[in-house]
Amino acid sequence: MNTVVIMSTSEDELLGLLYLSSPALPIGAFAYSQGLEKAIENEVVNDQDSLERWCRDCIRYGLSSLDLPLLLALRSAIEKEDECAFQLWNDYVFACRETFELYEEERNLGLSMRRLLKTQDLLSKAITLPSSPSLLGGFAMMSLSLGLSNKVALVSFCWSWLENQVAVACKSIPLGQTDAQRVLLTLRSEIPDYLALVKEPANELDVFGSLPGQALFSASHEIQYSRLFRS
Repeated sequence: MNTVVIMSTSEDELLGLLYLSSPALPIGAFAYSQGLEKAIENEVVNDQDSLERWCRDCIRYGLSSLDLPLLLALRSAIEKEDECAFQLWNDYVFACRETFELYEEERNLGLSMRRLLKTQDLLSKAITLPSSPSLLGGFAMMSLSLGLSNKVALVSFCWSWLENQVAVACKSIPLGQTDAQRVLLTLRSEIPDYLALVKEPANELDVFGSLPGQALFSASHEIQYSRLFRS
């Protein structure tokens, strides 16, 4: 059996990764599906294989091209104590959310992350977090407060996203736990290759990434009659 080595981390950094990736992180991410619930309703995702394809495409064409480069840009702005750059990238995150539900998810989770940072006294002393921060902005600040490197922060965000999507599938398809674990383990071996391509953007023109199918499912989800999730 091959072993995938992603990085070398200290125990303290590893604990920070586990903390930030944990489903127990009290920001309410479990309430959102990012359009997956509608894809399941339409039977585009209805089993292990189709869920695996959905998650792989979202990571490859969405997170790796958009969310993760933006996370690096936000972390860089905090490290450089550049509040103007942080605000620019934070606004850009919201501009990239293509539907009402995706926008509200980013805003609500960002507010939850801000409250968590405040109550745990982890807010940056150099950067003022906006009154309506994006989730990525809050995540950037939290990951730096926990002492995570860029690579570990990317892994943490990607894995927490993946676990949440699989949890949505378990509740909505429904998908059995054995099949769910197969999806996680299969994509675990692929994630390092996608993360290796993520670079910090120099400006907005360096960041691109759109998932038209996801956006359409998300827009349709807004009027879905019966649903468990808020997006």
